[in-house]
Amino acid sequence: MDRRDFIKVAGAASALPFAGVLAQQSRQPELIRNENRLRGASFQLTRMRPDSPQSFRTSLIEGYCSRQSLKVGETLDIFVSTNPVARFTIDIFRMGYYGGEGARLMKTLGPFEGKAQPVPDMGEQRLRECQWEKSASLVIPSDWPSGVYLGRLTTVPSKPDQPYWQSYVIFIVKDDRPADFLFQCSDNTWQAYNRWPVNESLYTDPRAAHAPGVSVSFDRPYGKYVQIYDNPQSMGSGEFLLWEYPLCYWLEKEGYDVTYCSNVDTLEPANLARCKTLLSVGHDEYWDIRQYENVKSAIQDGLSVLWLSANDVYMVTPFTPNAKGEANRRLTRETCYGEFREEEKAAYSKVLGPFDKGGPDERDIIGARTIVPFNGGGDWTCAMPDHWLFEGTGMKKGDSVPGLVGWEFHGEPDTERKGLDVVAEGNVWAGGTRLGRYASTVFEGPKGNIVFNASTIFWSQGLSDPPGHMLPWSHFSRPHGTDERVQRITANALRRSLQRK
Repeated sequence: MDRRDFIKVAGAASALPFAGVLAQQSRQPELIRNENRLRGASFQLTRMRPDSPQSFRTSLIEGYCSRQSLKVGETLDIFVSTNPVARFTIDIFRMGYYGGEGARLMKTLGPFEGKAQPVPDMGEQRLRECQWEKSASLVIPSDWPSGVYLGRLTTVPSKPDQPYWQSYVIFIVKDDRPADFLFQCSDNTWQAYNRWPVNESLYTDPRAAHAPGVSVSFDRPYGKYVQIYDNPQSMGSGEFLLWEYPLCYWLEKEGYDVTYCSNVDTLEPANLARCKTLLSVGHDEYWDIRQYENVKSAIQDGLSVLWLSANDVYMVTPFTPNAKGEANRRLTRETCYGEFREEEKAAYSKVLGPFDKGGPDERDIIGARTIVPFNGGGDWTCAMPDHWLFEGTGMKKGDSVPGLVGWEFHGEPDTERKGLDVVAEGNVWAGGTRLGRYASTVFEGPKGNIVFNASTIFWSQGLSDPPGHMLPWSHFSRPHGTDERVQRITANALRRSLQRK
């Protein structure tokens, strides 16, 4: 009997306080398949202009949402600034497959009268936290499925010969229904790297790139992505369209029973218990220690985890309230995860600055961990062709998916763990010169559940090429896009993750 069956049986509520509630929820296994039969629409930005070639923001129109995630019936506030003053509309899209369109238009709000809202002064811990006036509110309708939602902000020109300008806001609609797969967006990491408005991320303290005691707030717009390549569609959308959207598009195309959440929702054990498999996607670096503890406990209870991602669970960043006392709206960097050897501490301190202690070893829930060098590029190379993971791929030992590893990865597998398999491994080259070594791993949990570590941020690049998607280029290396072998490996992992003893 797996955990899903367990919470449905009589008396389960006495074992799990939330089980009685979850047992009453409808599974709706065809929900995503039926949703994607509906008419799609183009969601992309057409006109976006940063304030300058070096700027990460567009003050022409920008905004943020009051919540990272929320449920049907709850109210989302949207805060928008337009400078110069302009009227604007908000088109709300749910992201998915939708016959190849990639999104469905759910609602259009406005037009609203815009205004220029103030850029907050820098506070303690280099914090930039907006307290803008609310521009619009939306009660999430009862028929909106869980998913990732983009709000496309568009100015309305006052004269026919004037251009319109656009950017995004982003939020997640979550639910309580039991499902096979829980897609956890890596929005903590989106915010950690967000430099809005000038250069304020967790990386831009003049003391060191990873100085402790620096905070960032979700109460501000997402600026344009700043790391390995220039992607205009990232203005306001975090890093979802870069690393996570290709998996969302592919899962919904294939009709998988998937529901969505943000990083903050992993603070709730009940959110993990309702699904059979947790999906970590893309770049999932920044975690509250409670997320780690909950996922570790859930694995022991039978949760499978597929780390279709890398550089995961690397920095300890507790959630704290904002200035209004609203919970979980700030992140503050404390330290790294990992039980480091003395020689590792020396290597890390050269890049991160000094630190006094490490967090728990992320290998306990991943199978491998972030190592020095942190980044680079390489081919994803089969090491165990007879493993169930490679069934139907035709891959032989030494066969590779070109460029799939990057720009960060996991290495140093936990070889002391009984039953851990290194299914793929090889070299990466940071900057084309510094040699590193990655390892993709699989281990089995105590209930027949599995933990698969794909060991690359780029994994989703091999699954699909949705509208507006741009392949990345980093460290003189690049993935090649959709690959049938990556699709089959992912399908094998998804299928095996649902099995239990």
